[in-house]
Amino acid sequence: MRKWMWALLLIIPVVELYGFILMSDWIGAGKTLLLMILTSLIGIAMLQFEGRKVLLDARNEMERGQVPGRKMVDGLFIFVGGFLLMIPGFVTDIIGFTLVFPLTRPIYRLFFLGWLEKKMRNGSITFYRRPK
Repeated sequence: MRKWMWALLLIIPVVELYGFILMSDWIGAGKTLLLMILTSLIGIAMLQFEGRKVLLDARNEMERGQVPGRKMVDGLFIFVGGFLLMIPGFVTDIIGFTLVFPLTRPIYRLFFLGWLEKKMRNGSITFYRRPK
C-alpha cells in the first residue's frame, strides 16, 4: 500500500503538469489557468449541492428506520470528488467531476462495492453488527 501511495504522489503531479502544458499549447496559458480556476469553482458548487442532497436523503432514510448504506457510499464519493476538484489539474478535475456527478457515481459504486465484498470474503475487512 505504501509503495502505491509514493507512486501516486510522484505520478499525479507529473500527469497534471503534462496536461497543463498540453492545454496551454492548445488554448494558451492564461485561458488554461482561468479554466482550472473555473472548474474548481464549479466543482465546489456541485460538491455543496450534491452533498446537501445526499445528507437530506440519508436523513430521510434514517427517519423511516432504514440504513442509508448507499447514501453513505455516495457521501464518501462526493467527499473524495470534492477533494480532487480542489487540487489544481485537469485529470483530478475529470475524476472529481465524475465522482460528484450523480449519473456517473453508480459506476464507481459498482466497482467499490465489488472490491469491498471481495475484501470482506477474504477476511481483509471484518464487519461487526451491534446487537439490538
